[in-house]
Amino acid sequence: MLDLEKVTPRPPGALRDEAREKGARVGVGRCFGTFGELLQGVLPDRGREFLVTLPISRYSTATFTALSGTREIRVYPSHKEKSRRLAEELLHAFGLNSGGFLSIHSELPAGKGYASSSADMVATARAIQSAFGASISRSSLARVMSSIEPSDGVMYPGIVSFYHREGVLGKSLGYLPPLTIVGLDEGGQVDTVEFNARPKPFGRTRGVEYEGLLLGTERALASRNLRAVGEISTRSAILNQEILPKTYLDLFLDMRRRYDALGVVAAHSGTHLGLLLGPDASNGSESLPDIVSELSRYRPNVCIHRTHDFQTT
Repeated sequence: MLDLEKVTPRPPGALRDEAREKGARVGVGRCFGTFGELLQGVLPDRGREFLVTLPISRYSTATFTALSGTREIRVYPSHKEKSRRLAEELLHAFGLNSGGFLSIHSELPAGKGYASSSADMVATARAIQSAFGASISRSSLARVMSSIEPSDGVMYPGIVSFYHREGVLGKSLGYLPPLTIVGLDEGGQVDTVEFNARPKPFGRTRGVEYEGLLLGTERALASRNLRAVGEISTRSAILNQEILPKTYLDLFLDMRRRYDALGVVAAHSGTHLGLLLGPDASNGSESLPDIVSELSRYRPNVCIHRTHDFQTT
């Protein structure tokens, strides 16, 4: 039997190796993050808040090691409390008389708009399912996650519209070809629980506009109209200035025009703005170094992301 007190301080890899040697159940799960959202707003019907995901090739990976003789779950790093709570909920739901050690490695910074908490939780659920051979539907997982905090739709593949307060899928909207996002971090962090608790200045007129943008997103993704996708994401970033203003939005709007980018993308509940570039940017577009150089003059935290290619994973 593995002793929880003895194994907790060890590096996750060493714990995993020892657990396998002793025959303990070990499972690994992974989930992509997002760069903000293509669109986020509210519908006029009942004021339902929604978002449209923008998956990127950055991930959270969770390893769950089941430990006999305890129902306690410990997590590393210790601040990943939401994932620990989800693990408890799932083990109870599965009727499993077990505790364990949950280790999470994430490429997604917290509080920035990368869906980091949601990705951690989905990776945790997949690790537990892997360890025990259990199964939970995406819709059920989304509801459990939403009881812990409003979550992004990263439990679903591809781009989706998602009612993040309710944990309910709107529609699966398909995929994008590999695109490049050049992002700028304006600094600080946003507590998504606190942010989602704030009253939003949404009226019916704004809700009607968001409804039109959502329908336009569905059509643009179905037809692979990248210019239309970029127009909608840009409008959403502009509208979000009423809720969580970004200091450098005007700069990004100007750069979009000068560099002929598809659009501007905002982390609506985070600290990032991004330029969405076409597929040719993935192949070494000449403008990419110039964009990075220009943004670096304003803030040091410039990053380059690729949208997640679901066709190759």
